[in-house]
Amino acid sequence: MAEPKKAKGTLTIYDVAKLAGVSIASVSRVLNGQGTPRAETRDRVMRAVRELSFVPDGAARALSNGLKEVVGVVFRRENGETYLEGEDESFLFIDVINRGIEVGARRRGFDLLISSVGFNDDNVVERIGALAGKADGLILHDRMLSAAGIARLADMVPVVTLAGTSTPASMNVRCDNEAGIRDLVRHLVIEHGYRSLGYVSGRADSPDNRTRQHAFETEAVAVGAEIDTGQAWQGNYSAAGGANVVESLLAAGRKLPRAILCANDQTALGVIHALAQRGVRVPQDVAITGFDDVPVARHLHPPLTTVRQPMQELGAMAFEILYSRISAAAGKADTVLPVELVVRESCGCTSSSAKDGA
Repeated sequence: MAEPKKAKGTLTIYDVAKLAGVSIASVSRVLNGQGTPRAETRDRVMRAVRELSFVPDGAARALSNGLKEVVGVVFRRENGETYLEGEDESFLFIDVINRGIEVGARRRGFDLLISSVGFNDDNVVERIGALAGKADGLILHDRMLSAAGIARLADMVPVVTLAGTSTPASMNVRCDNEAGIRDLVRHLVIEHGYRSLGYVSGRADSPDNRTRQHAFETEAVAVGAEIDTGQAWQGNYSAAGGANVVESLLAAGRKLPRAILCANDQTALGVIHALAQRGVRVPQDVAITGFDDVPVARHLHPPLTTVRQPMQELGAMAFEILYSRISAAAGKADTVLPVELVVRESCGCTSSSAKDGA
């Protein structure tokens, strides 16, 4: 007589292991996403799980391995936005990355705790530290803390950052900012013949912005272009910041360069808006480019030439690297993802010659 099947509520991994003909340890590795079990073993375990309608007890799993199965995600926000009132366009970039983090977390059975800190907030380390107490690890958008601040957090939980480079206490994931800016500069100068370039920067304390600006200055000089930079060109990664730069330059009677590179797409949005308000045509009078390729970029008028960051992949990779640290596995200190030049019409290309890459 066949052994009666247990009620679903009493099924354990012992039952899965018995049906699959593998060890309990193998079942645990497959269900927890740990190690690299053979494909045949994984298939046998998953067939047994489906046949038994077995549902792993997440709470029990977390209790057994001492994990909360929660990751904290922290991003920076403006303390007060006055442009495009009622909208926070910076979330366009952040949200896509967070979706990638969520995909990675869900795959591993983790939940997210998402929080934000203002650029001028006090006691940021303490506030993030309180979040760390509820999580197994932290992912920090941008470099919101000094190396010493990151080290304090890393004494509590593993930390992965999404800008700049790693520190002795953290790992870092970023996109290839240098290559993206080099491609933009060469396209504008070599393909279009523009000889004067400007750069509306992001926040001065942003590692990504500093890298992009340095790459801009280096490459522009290398291809023989004149550049216009400095304090007058200081933005803050927002549409408001981009608009303010252009309005201030024009109000001071400054002649604009033939092409303006913007630190990100949000900045480019504000620049294009401000130029339109002053009757300056894009790209006929001034060519504009961005960086990121947020979803709205292709719908601007004109569609925005930019550099596409694999934002969702960036988030998913950040979670996987953090998970490796949580699991005490080795991992690369710095991970750099490739970018792609996306040519549309704001640089002066025609719609027929533009290469959207979508």
